[in-house]
Amino acid sequence: MKNTDLLTLIALAKNKNQKAQTQLINLFWVDVFSFVMKKVQNEHVSDELTVSVFSKVLAKLDLYDPNFQFKTWILTIAQNSIIDYWRKKSRDTEDTIDNFDDFKNHLALSPEELLISEEDQKQILTVIESLDANYKEMIKLRFFEEKSIKEIAEELNLTVANTKVRIMRAKKLLAGLLKNNDFED
Repeated sequence: MKNTDLLTLIALAKNKNQKAQTQLINLFWVDVFSFVMKKVQNEHVSDELTVSVFSKVLAKLDLYDPNFQFKTWILTIAQNSIIDYWRKKSRDTEDTIDNFDDFKNHLALSPEELLISEEDQKQILTVIESLDANYKEMIKLRFFEEKSIKEIAEELNLTVANTKVRIMRAKKLLAGLLKNNDFED
């Protein structure tokens, strides 16, 4: 893609044009996923980090300086996300290594489950129920049934790219609703 076409696409994506955002994600998905996969060597984690990277990219498009390569900018965001992932993983391990029972629980539970206390679960489920049916289905399949992006795409008869975008939007919407309900980290 020519630089002028890319800059036009970025400008449209900045203005919340969903087709442009999807096209931008599709253009760079393989590059980002491959980059992340080399660093974390876990497909599920790579999927999650890649979705997170594109969520950050779309949220921070106004900060992109056209004097630099867009791919380099995205991969820098990916690199920072990987560093954050390893730091968090290291902290989690340090916090729990002293108590073997806690350590076993960390292995048994997903990161999302660890963050949610029983009393918060009911409120969070209520917030999830308030989502649009499509987003609710994405959250349910991805986080409760822990299905891969490919499995979700096949089940819902969607493209993988469309599934990635829907998951990212569902997570963003859910995060906003949870933040408004005082479920901040």
